[in-house]
Amino acid sequence: MNDIDAWVWWLIGAAALGIPLVVTAMPELGMLAVGAVAAAVAASLGGGAVVQVVVFAVVSVALIAAVRPIATRHRAQRPQLVTGVDALKGRQALVLERVDGTGGRIKLAGEIWSARSLDTGRAYEVGEEVDVVEIEGATAIVM
Repeated sequence: MNDIDAWVWWLIGAAALGIPLVVTAMPELGMLAVGAVAAAVAASLGGGAVVQVVVFAVVSVALIAAVRPIATRHRAQRPQLVTGVDALKGRQALVLERVDGTGGRIKLAGEIWSARSLDTGRAYEVGEEVDVVEIEGATAIVM
């Protein structure tokens, strides 16, 4: 064991931290691995054991302190690309068959949809433009 330089041990430690990083997807392990690589550089430049440990600790803590808030902020954001029925909400549609509180047909995003009026007392005639406010199953709720 004494034949292996300290910087090699730090690289082995970095690899040992990198394997669970890939398996568990915990970014903190990656930051600790980068800290171990920095300690390996310090060891290869002739730094003593105390310097190596301090470099490892400082780099690891600095990375965690800098990257973690950014990752938390990105995780909390909603995706910018809306897909599926959520993408249809708020779009305009053309009435193909009279739409009232009981039903009707509209053309929405190039497709024919069953529809019903949000206000049960309101009816929309053929050719009118309506706004989709909700999708319930295969039925568009319009106003």
